[in-house]
Amino acid sequence: MSLINLILTWFSALSFLFYGLSFFRSSHMKDEFKRYGLEKFTLLTSILQILGGIGLIVGLHYHPILVISSAGLSILMLFGFGVRIKIKDGFWQSLPAFMYFIINGYLFYAAIQSE
Repeated sequence: MSLINLILTWFSALSFLFYGLSFFRSSHMKDEFKRYGLEKFTLLTSILQILGGIGLIVGLHYHPILVISSAGLSILMLFGFGVRIKIKDGFWQSLPAFMYFIINGYLFYAAIQSE
């Protein structure tokens, strides 16, 4: 694995662990999901973020998990970006979801290329 892929993997993994765990420590994420009209998916999304972050780290040692986790997080962020567009959030509010979609999509692509 190249250094850039390693850095991106750790960056994404830690980001998703942080945001996933923030559901249990802060009301901000719950408030955001209410704003999206998706409050019933907050817990599921948090669990998927935590599992994805853990999966990226485990995937550094067990390649198939990296493929699955990066694909799953990429899809999750594509949906997140779609929701942001649907509720007419601005460019800057939508950019993080799009960037995480790109990062994890790239990690997925790199992972399947190295198999």
